[in-house]
Amino acid sequence: MDQPVGQLRHFAMSVPDPWATAEFYIHSFGFKFVGETDSRLAEGCYISDGVINIALLKYKSDEVSQGTGKDFVGIHHIGIWVDDVEETRKKVEAAGGKWIMGEPDPVGGSFYEVKFTDPNGVIFDLTHNGWGGSQRYPGTPGSESTLPRKLVERFSERRAKARDDMAKKTGKAELAKTEK
Repeated sequence: MDQPVGQLRHFAMSVPDPWATAEFYIHSFGFKFVGETDSRLAEGCYISDGVINIALLKYKSDEVSQGTGKDFVGIHHIGIWVDDVEETRKKVEAAGGKWIMGEPDPVGGSFYEVKFTDPNGVIFDLTHNGWGGSQRYPGTPGSESTLPRKLVERFSERRAKARDDMAKKTGKAELAKTEK
C-alpha cells in the first residue's frame, strides 16, 4: 500500500493556560513536554506522544487568532507533514482551500508552517520538516523530527507552578520536588 501524500502530525489547541493543560496530558497519558513558544501570535507549549505534536496555545489577540478569537477554547487547527508544500498548495487551492499566512522556508533548515483553511473554514498547516516530537513514518529509522523547540526562560515560573499544582492534585507533591 502506498503512503499517503501527507501525514497528520500536529494539533493545536487554544486554551486559557497552556502549562496547566500540558500537565493534564502529561499526567493522564504520559506525553512528553517538547518545548515552548512566544511568538507574535501566541504563547504556549508543545507536548508529544512521540508521533504527533500538540501545541497548547494562548492567542495574544483576536486579530492574530486566525478568526477564532483569542478566548476560543478547543482544537484550533491541525498540521499535515508533506514532501512539497508548493505542490500541495496547488492541490489545496484547486480543491477550494484558501491560504491564510506563511511561506515555506527557502533554505529548508528552520521551522515554518503555511496556514490554510479548507472549504469549511477549518484551519490547517502544511510543513515539509515536521514538528518537534513528531515522526513522519513511525517505526522507520531516522523518522523522528529533529527540530528542537527551546524553553522560553520567562515561562519558567509558569512551568513550575503548573507542575506543582498537578503534583498536589494527584497526590504526588513529593515526587514533584525531586523533578525540579
